[in-house]
Amino acid sequence: MIPPLLVTSGDPAGIGPDVIVTAYHLRRQHNLPPFLVLGDPDALAARMQQLGLAIPVVPATPESANQDFDTGLPVWPVPVKAPVKAGKPDPANADAIIHAIRLGVESLHQGRGSAIVTAPIAKSVLQAAGFTHPGHTEFLAELGQTYWGQPVHPVMMIWSPVLAVVPLTIHIPLKDVSRMMTAGLLATCVEIIDRDWQRWFGRSRPRMVLAGLNPHAGEDGRIGTEERDILIPAVKALQARGFDLKGPLSADTLFHERARATYDIALCPGHDQALIPVKTLAFDDGVNVTLGLPFIRTSPDHGTAFDIAGKCENKIPLAKPDSMIAALKLAQRMRERSGPGQ
Repeated sequence: MIPPLLVTSGDPAGIGPDVIVTAYHLRRQHNLPPFLVLGDPDALAARMQQLGLAIPVVPATPESANQDFDTGLPVWPVPVKAPVKAGKPDPANADAIIHAIRLGVESLHQGRGSAIVTAPIAKSVLQAAGFTHPGHTEFLAELGQTYWGQPVHPVMMIWSPVLAVVPLTIHIPLKDVSRMMTAGLLATCVEIIDRDWQRWFGRSRPRMVLAGLNPHAGEDGRIGTEERDILIPAVKALQARGFDLKGPLSADTLFHERARATYDIALCPGHDQALIPVKTLAFDDGVNVTLGLPFIRTSPDHGTAFDIAGKCENKIPLAKPDSMIAALKLAQRMRERSGPGQ
């Protein structure tokens, strides 16, 4: 039997519990695979009651989750220290949030899970409790390196049915992006994207396009020299190695429908340059996928949204489960493509 998908519940005061339990409620409608939630059972039960969902919580392990899935929501207990109030994050619960992520990755390494789907965390809450990583992605990379014993370079891809993007730099200030955009960084990311796209998405080599750093892709050095001096030579070197990569091209004409039909993945120097178009086009069903890891990781493409956690309108939860459902289905698709042992 294939081990279940593992789902970390994220910050228990955010909308992670909302979208997890709502996705479970809609599991048959969306033909979702069995999954096991790593989180606090009482907090999840309380959130379901708050949302008006009558779903039993079933204490479970990776070995029992598949058979328990239709009985109730299978939960691997990771207790929190402080009472959970929807919309009111508490740094006292940071250790439980971090432990759930660590336990999930450790279980993947042991073969007890087939992929991990992570609900949103609030980095500021975790950092107030001593969390030293810039974000979820970097922590997962460290865990991958720790458990698998090999260097890990994480590459964040936001995937949707209409657009897939990779920000080449992630959680750094905009003023530092130019300095970070080196030929070596581009080559590393292209190599990882090319390998993992074929490994997990069942396609031939991906068609990649690189957005320019500067307006109009620098206009041959008249609006910045990074394209002329760094990016164009780097792209040519990668093309010579057989990668299907074009650019750098002006970012302002890269995301309309006709342009999107010409490539599979857009690579962008900056975080917002990549995420603004994909969140505009696919806000509800975008999925955060971390490439470069020795395991499959997906996540909803949204944050903790404390302001709407636990809230309903006309008995319908305000937190839409679409992105969590898409993350679960994409993890299943990647798992099926990769086969046993990934």
